[in-house]
Amino acid sequence: MASPATKALSAEVITDLYRAACLAELDALKVGNVHAYAAGHRMEVADFETSATVSAPQLARAAASVGERVRGGVEATVAAVGQNTNLGILLLCAPLALASEIPAELRSALNRVLDALDEADGADVFEAIRRANPGGLGKADRYDVTADAPAVTLRAAMAEAAPRDRIARAYVTGFADLFEVGLTALETARAQGLAAPWTTTAVHLAFLAEVPDSHIARKHGPDTAEAIRRETATTFRGLDLRTQPVEALLAYDRRLKAAGINPGTSADFTVATLFADTLLRARGEWLA
Repeated sequence: MASPATKALSAEVITDLYRAACLAELDALKVGNVHAYAAGHRMEVADFETSATVSAPQLARAAASVGERVRGGVEATVAAVGQNTNLGILLLCAPLALASEIPAELRSALNRVLDALDEADGADVFEAIRRANPGGLGKADRYDVTADAPAVTLRAAMAEAAPRDRIARAYVTGFADLFEVGLTALETARAQGLAAPWTTTAVHLAFLAEVPDSHIARKHGPDTAEAIRRETATTFRGLDLRTQPVEALLAYDRRLKAAGINPGTSADFTVATLFADTLLRARGEWLA
């Protein structure tokens, strides 16, 4: 529930919290992704560290629109590391950053931000997606980002993509996965006595076990994404992260990477969960 002390945050604070969330996610063992224990998919931890640093000022630019934040962050990242490392992170964190400038309960402010998304946001995000050129993007029957940018609001474009993309779905559900899967898993992990980075690992496993990963689905098909979800849920059911089971997780990590399977959407939601958690605390809000 929100505290009466709920407050708007400055660009400086948002910058620091966003960068800290990105770096905290890298410290955790996230099976199939790039992390401090192992690189993967032709990317290194240093690429993501640089991406966090250069994209943070754009993500937190005061009074900038969601589209401007995403486009600016992608352009800064591609210029610095030469590849897409954080499109999904920026798409999830930009609305949260703008919402945190509004002196109202964060989830309510976020819904206001999502409701106000317009065609300019759509044009900026379409350009950002073209610049990032994410793997497995493919073609769409409507609002195809690989073609000329259509005149469509970002909310409408996300609604069109929502059935096949979990990040797009967040834009039409008020980020339900983040609040109901991510933040719930984070609070549960803390209640069990886990400390970072194992609380972050718990969040990542919760997303991977509960939600078919959109990045896997784009590159390998929805059946593979669902199979990985089921396998993760079965393999790690009852796993006690208090024992810090590095070897068990790394074995699964190696197997996913050997198959070219990268649960990138789960990692993106993990960063956004950590970011949202720190925003809530900095604004004087507490989860019920």
